[in-house]
Amino acid sequence: MLLNARICRIAASGFAPMARWLVTILACVPMGLSAAQSLPLAENFAADAIRLKQDAKPVLVLFSQRGCTWCEEARRYLVPMSTAAESRDKALFRQIDIDSDAPLVDFDGSGSTHRAFARNRNIRLTPTVVLYAPDGSALGDAIVGMRLPDFYGQYLVNAIEAGRARLNKLPH
Repeated sequence: MLLNARICRIAASGFAPMARWLVTILACVPMGLSAAQSLPLAENFAADAIRLKQDAKPVLVLFSQRGCTWCEEARRYLVPMSTAAESRDKALFRQIDIDSDAPLVDFDGSGSTHRAFARNRNIRLTPTVVLYAPDGSALGDAIVGMRLPDFYGQYLVNAIEAGRARLNKLPH
């Protein structure tokens, strides 16, 4: 009985929306622990930008590289977030491999590669997560490394929310 009253007070305090996000993140983590998965590789940011403008959402880019164990850890959070109902519609999730010469169409429609895209944005450390507006401008500070793994999911949620807020303030 005392526990139910406490839960009701917490829910009424405005903590409920944050608790739902936390539950979403925690629910996704075990799914990601079972197998190494990947985010969709970036191929055409110009085409993605059309969709981003229509949906008024940012693109979240994970900069990764071969053999990066911390990148695998980052994907254990990001891959489930990219498919979970509560987060998949808040951002478009993409991956750039900084050690790859895979072709890429940049936000402005020009041809590039994963390696050149990362180099042009001074991304040298992996994992790095950056949120971009449909015009290719960064919507905040990059999340470099795993920082504190116990809080990584919350860092990602905070970055997505902050990026969406900045995006909504930009002139359309």
